[in-house]
Amino acid sequence: MEIAQGFISTRRGSIFLGVGAAVLALILLLAYLNNYRNSVGGSAAPATVLVAKSLIQKGSPGNIIASSGQFQVTSLPRGELKDGAFADPQALKGRVALSDIYPGQQLTESDFALTSPDILTSRITADQRAISIPVDQAHGMIGQIQAGDHVDVLVGLNVRTILGNKQVVKLLLKDAVVLRMPSSNASGIVTLRAPEQYAVKLAYAADNGKIWLVLRPASGARTVSPGAVTAESVISGKVGGP
Repeated sequence: MEIAQGFISTRRGSIFLGVGAAVLALILLLAYLNNYRNSVGGSAAPATVLVAKSLIQKGSPGNIIASSGQFQVTSLPRGELKDGAFADPQALKGRVALSDIYPGQQLTESDFALTSPDILTSRITADQRAISIPVDQAHGMIGQIQAGDHVDVLVGLNVRTILGNKQVVKLLLKDAVVLRMPSSNASGIVTLRAPEQYAVKLAYAADNGKIWLVLRPASGARTVSPGAVTAESVISGKVGGP
């Protein structure tokens, strides 16, 4: 009798253990399915990402990429985002492309490296060029003009005419951005940002004439070109010339 009761008790315990194991397995299955649905739903949720709109060449500064519209902001399923994908254009600032990035390619952290904010290539784009010209303290306003200021560039040249040589001063370039200035008050080298065709003219003027930098107002500046100024126009009071 005691043996029979013990057998029944053992069997009941086995049944309870089996039911408990089945319930536990069901709970784990439901939890897995719930997590799976959440992960699938999360990977399908839309996310913002920056994608190249045109070829971004190796060495391109991030701020130029942003300002020249070489990318577009698009939405992709979160599961399709690459590791380190950029969602905010501000993240491109202070970075430079490590390799060519092709149209349709996501912009990611691994595509860029941090760079010095003073690098000149980060401050020119398209037809803009950086050119350095020598100036003295007075003609270049060294110690008064700072990097980031806007200037007009005057050039004085000795022009040969049928009546002989004539000294002419003319506005060569308006609203040029100063990229670098000498740190001292002595003669030095000034680096300007200029359109490519004016960079060539500045190079000629620096080697064959005299250059003046004229500081422009910080805001509201207007340019009124005086034309070519000669000794005759200065004496006569006439503004403008050939």
